[in-house]
Amino acid sequence: MAHDERLPNRECKNCGEEFYCEYQKKYCSDSCRNECLSSEGPSARNDESKTQLTDCEFCEVQFEYYPSAKKGLYCPTCVEERDWRTTPDVNGADNPRWSGGKVEFECEVCTETVERYPSEVTGEVTVCGEECRAKWLSESFAGSGHPNWEGGDNGSYGRGWNSARQTALERDDYECVICSKSKGEIGRNPDVHHIVPVRAFAESENHSKTDAHYLDNLISLCIGCHRKADFGKLSRSELRSHVESRPTPPLQ
Repeated sequence: MAHDERLPNRECKNCGEEFYCEYQKKYCSDSCRNECLSSEGPSARNDESKTQLTDCEFCEVQFEYYPSAKKGLYCPTCVEERDWRTTPDVNGADNPRWSGGKVEFECEVCTETVERYPSEVTGEVTVCGEECRAKWLSESFAGSGHPNWEGGDNGSYGRGWNSARQTALERDDYECVICSKSKGEIGRNPDVHHIVPVRAFAESENHSKTDAHYLDNLISLCIGCHRKADFGKLSRSELRSHVESRPTPPLQ
């Protein structure tokens, strides 16, 4: 009952008998269901009596197919032997994502004309190759173009620099104080780095550039460690701690 009304009985899809069920059900019993869904006989989905005839669009020979499947177009022989699949053309303007193709640009370095897809031009500069890219990087990130630029150099390091540099190299045994790379491994003498930059002394009213060359302010570094120090990846306190651990050279 629902809302004081009796629910109608259901009709078995197989035998046609009416039966009662509280939920939607097609068959009155398991035997009717199994009989209707049998894989054999007229009730089977692939029973040969359910096939239809049609003409092959290639050879016009009649063949059978199941209407429950796709509409028959080609006979089994033509499916195997003929080129019936059409491959879509997705080249150039026929591609659904076509946006106009390559565009001509002028190389920022050598002014040669280069072709690039718009999606490839994502940087601030367009160059024709690695050689021009390297040249552009060298010119653009030097001097005022460098992200750590603070007003340029202060010219010569002044008197006493060559002597102070040589003393620092001798104290540090001509090796990087941080990673211990020797002069032979580096391929030349290590760089001598000012822990407190020369420009800090040059800009001070009470000091001169030569005041930056005292030995405790100098440290020998390989190219890689020197770069880390310049970019702040090695702190001044860390550099000083390495200098303090070095033996003091004898007085000349």
